[in-house]
Parts: sequence; C-alpha cells; structure tokens
Amino acid sequence: LLLLASGGPWQGSSRCLLACGGWPPMLLLLLLGSCLGVSGAAASSRRPNVVLLLTDDQDEVLGGMTPLKKTKALIGQMGMTFSSAYVPTALCCPSRASILTGKYPHNHHVVNNTLEGNCSSNSWQKIQEPSTFPAILRSMCGYQTFFAGKYLNEYGAPGAGGLEHVPLGWSYWYALEKNSKYYNYTLSINGKARKHGENYSVDYLTDVLANVSLDFLDYKSNSEPFFMMISTPAPHSPWTAAPQYQKSFQNVFAPRNKNFNIHGMNKHWLIRQAKTPMSNSSIQFLDNAFRGRWQTLLSVDDLVEKLIKRLDFNGELNNTYIFYTSDNGYHTGKFSLPIDKRQLYEFDIKVPLLVRGPGIKPNQTSKMLVANIDLGPTILDIAGYDLNKTQMDGMSFLPILRGASNVTWRSDILVEYQGEGHNVSDPTCPSVGPGVSQCFPDCICEDSYNNTYACVRTMSALWNLQYCEFDDQEVFVEVYNLTADPDQITNIAKTIDPELLGKMNYRLMMLQSCSGPTCRTPGVFDPGYRFDPRLMFSNHGSVRTRRFSKHPL
Repeated sequence: LLLLASGGPWQGSSRCLLACGGWPPMLLLLLLGSCLGVSGAAASSRRPNVVLLLTDDQDEVLGGMTPLKKTKALIGQMGMTFSSAYVPTALCCPSRASILTGKYPHNHHVVNNTLEGNCSSNSWQKIQEPSTFPAILRSMCGYQTFFAGKYLNEYGAPGAGGLEHVPLGWSYWYALEKNSKYYNYTLSINGKARKHGENYSVDYLTDVLANVSLDFLDYKSNSEPFFMMISTPAPHSPWTAAPQYQKSFQNVFAPRNKNFNIHGMNKHWLIRQAKTPMSNSSIQFLDNAFRGRWQTLLSVDDLVEKLIKRLDFNGELNNTYIFYTSDNGYHTGKFSLPIDKRQLYEFDIKVPLLVRGPGIKPNQTSKMLVANIDLGPTILDIAGYDLNKTQMDGMSFLPILRGASNVTWRSDILVEYQGEGHNVSDPTCPSVGPGVSQCFPDCICEDSYNNTYACVRTMSALWNLQYCEFDDQEVFVEVYNLTADPDQITNIAKTIDPELLGKMNYRLMMLQSCSGPTCRTPGVFDPGYRFDPRLMFSNHGSVRTRRFSKHPL
C-alpha cells in the first residue's frame, strides 16, 4: 500500500499527530468549540467530512463534462449542479490561490504562474498559506487534511523551499512538483521526493492519485472528520490518456459554435490579431487537443467512481460532502484563437461545479451566481467555523445547497487578469513585435502585457451582463448581453445605455478595491445598491478607472 510503503509517510513525522492517534482530548475539545460553539467528543462524529475534486483546465461551456458520465450520475444527480459557476481569473495558479484563500487575486496577489507572479513564492507561503481554509480546518476544527495532486504551478521550485516545503494546514501531503504531467514526474510525500517513470500500471498520475486517496480512506484516523483535496492533471496538456482510452472519441471534434473560427470584431486588439480563417493545421491541432482532453477525463471519471464506492463501503458516504470543479475553463478555436485560457469570455471563466452531501436533495440545479472564492467559506461553514473570523471575500453557499428559500445572494462577481508578455519579439513571429506571449507557429498569440482587464459579471432577473475594462492606453471596454448573445460575438459597449455603463464602471471600481465584507456589497441590480456618480470623475471630468499594478508585490 502506498501509504505504508517504507514505513508509511506518517511514520516518524510531526504530521503523525492526526494519523497516529488523533488530537489530545483537551485540545480536541478546544478545537471543537472554536468551530461549533459546542464541546464534547460526541460532536466530532456528527461533523461532516468534505472532499474537493479539482480538475485542471476543464471547461463547462464547450461540453467539458460530457465524458464524465459516472461523475454526473454519482455527484450531480445525487446532489446539486451549479449552472453559473465562475473563476475570478482564467489561469491556473491565481485561480487555485483564490480557491485556497477565498480571496480575489487583488487580495492574495498571485497574478500568474511564475514565482515572480507570487505563485507558490516565499511571500505566498509566509502571508497567505497560514490563512487558507485547509489550515483553518486543521488548526481550528480538528480535521485531518489530505492533499494529492497539483498544488500551485511553481510548487517545489528551488527558490521557494523546494519539495521539502509542506504548506501549513496539511496532515498528509502528496503533491506534484510544478505543473501537470501524467508520467515522468516527481511528488513530494510529506516533504520527501519520490520520482515516477512511465510505467502505466504504477506511474499514471490520475490513477496514482486515486490509489493513494483510497489508502487514506482505509488507514486514516476514525476519531476526527477529514478533508480531502484531490487535484488531477486532467484535462491539462500534454493530454496523455490512459492506454485503454487512447482510441476513445475518435469522431469527436471541437464544437463549431457561432464564435468558432470567426474574426473577433470590436474586441480587444489581442483577439483581433488572430488570423481568420484558421489554417487547416491549426484546426487539426485543436481538434486533436479537444479529443485528448476528453480522453484524459475518462480516468478522472474512474477516480470519482472508486472514491465514492470506497466512501460508501467504509460507511462514510452519507456524512461526506463532495465538491467537483475546475480551476478555469478553456477554448479551442473561439474567435480563431487555437487553444488556451486567459481570456474574459465565458468559455474561459465558467467552470463545472457539482456538489452532493448531507441535506442536499438529489438532482437539483441552481442558477445562483457562485465563484471559486466561495468554496473555502462554504467548506468552513460545513465544519461549523465562524466565517466572521476570516478575511475571505467569498460567501458560503451552504444555505443554497440545503435548499433555503430566503437566501440573500449576490448579483455580480469580479473577474480580473494581469496579462503577460516578453520584452523581445518572438523569433518565430518577428512581425508581431514585443510584448506578447503564448504564440503559436502561425503567429497567433494568446496573451500580451496589455491583455490586462477587469470585469463585472452580473446576473439578475433582468440582466445577464458582462462589463470589462482593459488597462491599456485606450482603456478599451467590452460589454456583452448574454441573454441575446450567449456566444459574446457583439460588443455593445458603444450602444448600451450610458447610465448603465456608468453604473457598471462604478461597480467595477468598487469590486477592484474590495476586501472581505466589501466584496459582498450589493451589485448594480440588487435592491440595496447605491450609486454616487460623483465618485467616478476626476478633476478633469473624465471617467476614473482603477489601474492595475504592474508590480503587485
């Protein structure tokens, strides 16, 4: 068994506290009190367990859940599916940081996938890791906490503690070094490196994560509740499917929606630079990528089935909440952009979210606007922790899961992204010039320095709207009415009611400077919204916008 090999990763470790007998009784009472306001060991047996399953780059808009038939049956049909779940940044590391901290990127300061962008940096470890929701679950609520898979893209970097660093809050740590792979990778097992090769039966990462998760369920302590976070590589590149699935979906192609392989008219210059129509080689490449993504998800579907069967066999299923989601969406051929994320459109910012657990009626769908900053508050709420003691920007959607009818909920969320580019021209695309990145062989670039934007994504009974501003010389604006234009083809910034445009600009400024409770104030379409147009104007009488910091740290 993986956990017990070579004496087991808990043996001889300070993290043996939970696995080897649990918390001291008096400390357990104090911890329970801090989470529940009650005392007594009997309360421990009633507290729910939580499992968070996180995929990598799995879209919702382009059919990303289609291959996951067992997951949809075992989680979605047995609980609640959210049809309006979003991420505040369509990029791995900032989005994962938002999940862990419950904060928008402008508050956790992770802006991209590099150490310089605060991804798993020393600054992140010192300032943000101690207040993540798993750290609170462990230190304040007495939960056993288990992590397996991809953490943050620069985790394990020599300049940030290497694989010896085990973030605060985890009693068992089984983390991938850096970015997603399927073979030939290194794991940190409670701070000790273990290399894996390319033998499918023992090295395929999705299956390794499944096996070690099952071992944890079999050999954990039974005296405390547990939290598991399982973070799979799929469906991230290099899209290496398990051998038995490599011929699946041979007749599947990337969806040819209305926004497939068309010019991005009236959009930011980065979108407009994509060549239309795409070359045949680009289309073949993105179709192969789309097919490979679905193939890798079949192993995730197997993982979910194995996990739920083991929870059921061990008598834990009825007392366990299971969340399934992704760190960001993805696009294949939209507005003639070949493959990537990073953009402000639905296909990149909208993700799957399925939840089952105690008190959740089966086969429910919620249209409530939720974001991944809400996952931490919701899980802490499940554990009984007082959310007023946190600095999180998100909200607990536990009342929604339990079917409460009088829930006061938000009508908007913030989406923000800081673009990346290179100071020198790409040698394969000299005509494009400096300041771009993520360029393909046919010189279509997916990112740039001034692909830096912030959006208000708002949903109400009257409006399904997205308002975005770019931090560039022209302060370019994009606005979409998704009721009339779900594919976001027509930018209505120049035709929408100027008063509404002003209110959205004002609301954007408020959200970009929010922190904690102020991130949960009423949106433009909430009854409690208050609009003071005087705050929008500088001494020169022009609309004032809050610019992004090029150096957020």
